[in-house]
This record gives sequence, structure tokens and C-alpha cells, in this order.
Amino acid sequence: MEAEKLINQFLDAVWVEQGLSKNTLSAYASDLHIFASWLAGSDMLDVDNTHISRFMAYRHGEGVGKRSLARVLSSLRRFYGYCMRENFIAVDPTALIEIPRIVLSLPTALSENDVELLLSGPEVSDILGFRDKTMLETLYATGLRVSELVNLKFEQVNFRQGWVRITGKGDKERLVPIGEEAMSWLENYINDSRSALLNGRQSDYLFVTNRADAMTRQAFWHIIKRYAKKAGIKKALSPHTLRHAFATHLLNYGADLRVVQLLLGHSNLSTTQIYTHIARERLKELHAKYHPRG
Repeated sequence: MEAEKLINQFLDAVWVEQGLSKNTLSAYASDLHIFASWLAGSDMLDVDNTHISRFMAYRHGEGVGKRSLARVLSSLRRFYGYCMRENFIAVDPTALIEIPRIVLSLPTALSENDVELLLSGPEVSDILGFRDKTMLETLYATGLRVSELVNLKFEQVNFRQGWVRITGKGDKERLVPIGEEAMSWLENYINDSRSALLNGRQSDYLFVTNRADAMTRQAFWHIIKRYAKKAGIKKALSPHTLRHAFATHLLNYGADLRVVQLLLGHSNLSTTQIYTHIARERLKELHAKYHPRG
């Protein structure tokens, strides 16, 4: 069967059956198209574990890291699992392939002082600065993914009750409290800065640019980097830095791990448990600093 047609059938099937996010489907599509191209015209249904092993070695040779290689193998396993269910093949060529071992990498942890410095960076007397301040406060208060923040629409925020309704990965919906501080910034932003940025134009998105477009993930990432530099924060930041801080600080103050899991929208508790390592390190630092025999 033609590779393009087969890949599209697979993507349609997993989207309908599992309700996967656009980012996940895009990753599957990318991995499978690279694999099909590497096969150089050979039938995707006529491969064995040797082909898979050689392809993984090829991707590794191109500089693809272990985490990305694990995702590539996951894409191939999903694809050939589908092919088995549809009786396109009799043997799964990925069955004997091992997932590359991944060393646990902890997300960058910002201290509460670092967060305060970062949040104090925007010049709130400026329209764009007020918007940036509101976005940073909202992100730290809710622990949203950056993509969830920039795609946030007006209708998702319950200003009366102080909740935001998020549809996250796998189309799973969750309610996240905003908190009084961030809610105050949001209400003032809606009444003043957002109206000024729109200048009579309309947008469903909560956070907009001066062209009345929705903020992009990349643009907001540059904004965070700019304010981090201004605050003198030397740590390597990621687009999820404030999300990490949100989770870590909740745990530092005694929040239940399962509550943090719900707020972050993690499907598995094991994904949330990475933050307990950071919280423990912070507790050790405090003990060493303040205990007389630390």
C-alpha cells in the first residue's frame, strides 16, 4: 500500500479512537514520514525488526537524543500495532526493539524569590507590559502549559468564581482555580490594556498582540527570556518554567501530590512525581541552612 495513504489511514484511526492532541498526531506523522523516506520506496508493510533497528541507529547518528528516539519508537509501535489490528501484517516488526533508556532530567526549579523577580519585570504602566505581567501572573497561578495559556479564550474564564476551564492533552478537560492576585490582574487587563490593544477590533482570545492577533507560544517564550534576563536569573529557562515552579511550590507548602496532578492535567501520577524530587532538594537546602546541625 502507498505509504502516504497508509499513514493517513493510521492518523485518522488513532484520532477517532483515542482523541489524541494535534501535537501528538503531528509527531506521529513526522516520525512516520521520515521512516517512509528512509525506506526509499520500500513497502512499509514489508519490514522486519532489522529495518527498525537500522532506522533507529540512523536517527541516532543524525543526533537525535534518547528521549526523541523513544518517541520515534513509540510512533512506530503505535503504527504497526494498528497494522496488526487491521490484518495488514502478521508480525509486529517493533516487538523485539528496546526503548532507549532515558536518564531522568529534572526541570529547572525557580525559587520563590526568582519568581518574584521575574513577575516584577514588566513595566505595568505600559499597555504591553501590563499584558505581559498579567500573563506571567496567570501562568504562575494556574500552572497551565504555555500552549494552553496563549490559546486561552475569554469564554474559558469564570471571572465570578475564579476558575479557568482548560481542555488539555487528549481533549481532557480540567478546572483550575486562578487565585485572587492573578484574578485582579486579569480583571484590570480586560478592562484597560486588552481593550486598548484591540482598539475596536474583535478577538476570542484572552491575550492579544497590538495587532489584535492571539499571542503565539514562541513570542511568549521570548517575553519570558527577556524578563528573566532583566531580573538577572541565570538559570536555563524553558517554556514550562513557571509551570514547574507552580507545581514545586505547591508541594513545598504541603499540597497533596494527587491534587497537583489534577491541576497540571497529568494522566499518570508518575509524571507528576518528578516534582517531588525538586521539593525534597528544596527541603534539604532549608534544613541545611536553618537547622543548627544541618
